[in-house]
Amino acid sequence: MKKHAIIPIFIPHRGCGHSCVFCNQKAITARTDDVTPEDVRRILDTWLSTMQRLDTIEAAFYGGSFTGLPMEEQAAFLAVTKEYKDLGKIDKIHLSTRPDYIDGPILDQLRACDVDIIELGVQSFDQEVLTLSRRGHTVEDIYRACDLIQSYGFELGIQLMIGLPGDSLEKCIDSARKTVQIGPSLARLYPTIVLEDTELARQYAAGLYHPLTTGEAVAITKEMYRILDDAGITILRVGLKSTDLISETSENSRTFGHSFHPAFRQLVEGELAREDLEDQLQRVLDGSTTEVGGATEVGSTVPAESLGPAGRLTFSSCGESFSNMIGHGGANRKYFADKYPQLQIRFAVDPALPRGTYRVSR
Repeated sequence: MKKHAIIPIFIPHRGCGHSCVFCNQKAITARTDDVTPEDVRRILDTWLSTMQRLDTIEAAFYGGSFTGLPMEEQAAFLAVTKEYKDLGKIDKIHLSTRPDYIDGPILDQLRACDVDIIELGVQSFDQEVLTLSRRGHTVEDIYRACDLIQSYGFELGIQLMIGLPGDSLEKCIDSARKTVQIGPSLARLYPTIVLEDTELARQYAAGLYHPLTTGEAVAITKEMYRILDDAGITILRVGLKSTDLISETSENSRTFGHSFHPAFRQLVEGELAREDLEDQLQRVLDGSTTEVGGATEVGSTVPAESLGPAGRLTFSSCGESFSNMIGHGGANRKYFADKYPQLQIRFAVDPALPRGTYRVSR
């Protein structure tokens, strides 16, 4: 049962004076109109009127660099969300911004307005990638902002992008590891999307930028995902949400190349599930265990031949992770059937297993 909801409040391209090579904020938010504090009130009322009371309801400002707005505008928006929080209608206030738009006076005001979560669009911890992407800030700015946010007691989120100009697998892995060292509670992973009317689209058209294929993006993202997940960091999103403006199928799509997939998170989590399952399967076939991934019975050796020519095994997950265990479009089911035709593999739901945990048993 869903216990957590986020009410998104988009403030398109407000407060940011930079033009990153990948950014077309109007296309991402599919909005062009300015938002007023009264609009914030209307958005909150509309969402709350359709929702049951959950454990946690957040109001989240997206779509721009919130703390780049004039201080009085920030205060006017946050006065509305603080009012709703004081009334108990929402539980948390959440916003996104840039590392170079964080300082003491800004954080003093955010704390006075009862903000809970600050997400930073870090994108990369590699200075060459930041420079080529025209981010307008340095790696040192990232560390300074993260340290300030955490010292004030805010919950920190870090957003990373995969496949920016000058990027590589090694740089992405390094960014994930440096994120873990900082210790945010939240993270987002976004493969770079080539949007029309951006500098990146012009570089792509000139043959100066080559976006990752879907397979390449999945391969890199899953390694970053595992590093962050193993560190206990909640990964809020993997890939951009599909809209009519960011789609592979819509006639109105404003993307180029093959960098967008509407089920990108499932592709990543399905790959991770397959790796976990195959690692456990090999241990069963090697005779080192009869069951792994849940209640492990190491030492009760079972020779591979004892499974017989039609050996039966069960792959299990909780219901929430079942689609990842099967794989997008049944990819994992097909993979194991093709690679291990001597086995009869049953895919089952075990409600006792935690999300993202998979078990192979005889």
